[in-house]
Amino acid sequence: MAAASDAVKTARAALQDQRYFDGVQIVNGALEVQQGVLTKIQSGGYATSTEDKQEILRNPVLPELDEAKRKHLAELFVLRTDLLMGLGALKRAVLDISAALLLAPDDEAMAKKKSDIEGLLKTGMSASEGSAKTPTTIITGFLGAGKTTLLNYILDANHGKKLAIIENEFGEVGIDDSLLNTKSSVTEENVIEMNNGCICCTVRGDLIAGLKKLHKQTTGKGKPLDGIIIETTGLADPAPVAQTFFADEFVSANMMLDGILTVVDSKHIVGQLQEEKPQGAVNEAVEQIAFADRILLNKTDLVDELVLEKVESEIRRINNTAAIRKTQNSRVDMEFILGIQAFSLEKVLMQISQSVEEEAAHGHGHHGHEGHESHEGHSHSHGHGEDCKECDHSSHKRHDYRVSSVGIQRDKEVQKDKLDSFISWLVQTKGPDLYRSKGVLAVHGMPQKFVFHAVHMQFSGRQHEAWGPDEKRQCKMVFIGKNLDREDLNKKFDECLVK
Repeated sequence: MAAASDAVKTARAALQDQRYFDGVQIVNGALEVQQGVLTKIQSGGYATSTEDKQEILRNPVLPELDEAKRKHLAELFVLRTDLLMGLGALKRAVLDISAALLLAPDDEAMAKKKSDIEGLLKTGMSASEGSAKTPTTIITGFLGAGKTTLLNYILDANHGKKLAIIENEFGEVGIDDSLLNTKSSVTEENVIEMNNGCICCTVRGDLIAGLKKLHKQTTGKGKPLDGIIIETTGLADPAPVAQTFFADEFVSANMMLDGILTVVDSKHIVGQLQEEKPQGAVNEAVEQIAFADRILLNKTDLVDELVLEKVESEIRRINNTAAIRKTQNSRVDMEFILGIQAFSLEKVLMQISQSVEEEAAHGHGHHGHEGHESHEGHSHSHGHGEDCKECDHSSHKRHDYRVSSVGIQRDKEVQKDKLDSFISWLVQTKGPDLYRSKGVLAVHGMPQKFVFHAVHMQFSGRQHEAWGPDEKRQCKMVFIGKNLDREDLNKKFDECLVK
């Protein structure tokens, strides 16, 4: 039993360090030692109906196990349950805790754990992003787009959540201070305003310090927050803020990035997208749209439907994965912007198929945007009057087409070693240019789906739920970034495929 005890200790250490995949592999190895017994025990754990479980309980194998063996096997199943929850694989976690309960049917803690996981499944929450972590929303958008109006609306809405705001803009005094009306859901001490620089692009350390202070203030008083909202400056790149939730140990352990929301001014966004920048500089408006999980197309009352169609089309050329909602005065349902779990593996699974299909539907699978100033087949004419300033009739400038999305879909599996090389190549050579990436891959020899998402060079990928018996094993990915070479990306990925 010494080896078994060592396996448990090592797996627990992996769980503590959040090395969930490594921990699962350790437990798998320990369970394989009991392969003959486990075949029958696991069939009970994986049973779905009461009748099936009762049939397994009548199996003579279980009574043959001594108490020590039962306890050890149950401990392994519970440990793997916790590791699977860390990976977000709730369905598999339910199966393992069910197997543990067959070995220890009177264990109340196990029964409660199973009930809790089933509750998470019903609500759609990722276990790796459980209630212990505070969901955080990043709100970005140009000055005057309506970010602060949105914050005031959120704080005044009847959603019953206790929220805190980290708000910052340029200037010695918070320029939105007179507009930001703190309500009962956000106390004065929890509204942290940092005036010594732009936390989004120059002094990320201040953001970390602010988040730590906020966490200490709220949890120390036994009043944990339901959510945090970070309002960025209008000229900010949201990437450094987003990366904080993956790179900083304290932040990633106590908070989770729920989503990036970009507020767009319908009247002025086209001009902002067309603004010429110095050589090598990136258009901030384009960047903010590229990073978004949700987009508020605000101030729609100031333009007509034809302009709105044009604006939405321009947005889709940059980011075809973000959900768009048309608003006036930033009025929007809270469900659209809070609790969206955009960075959960479950959400990636839900989004990726639609994203690849939409990308193909927009014709991106047939031509790239790299280096193009205009596109044949796209009409720029419309019936606006002389007051229409959103469109430049003389030049018909388009947004910076260095920024685009590339979707890849293959009905084949990839080889693990070559996939590792592909990811390494992406991070090392394309990382700074890749704003957002996400995908679901079928890896040869791996029964589970490999799901990943990334912000620049901050890559997160894990095994997820198993492929269904009748489900086609395939690979789907979407990349959003600048200077993306569609042909090169496709060629490099095709080298990973099983021949």
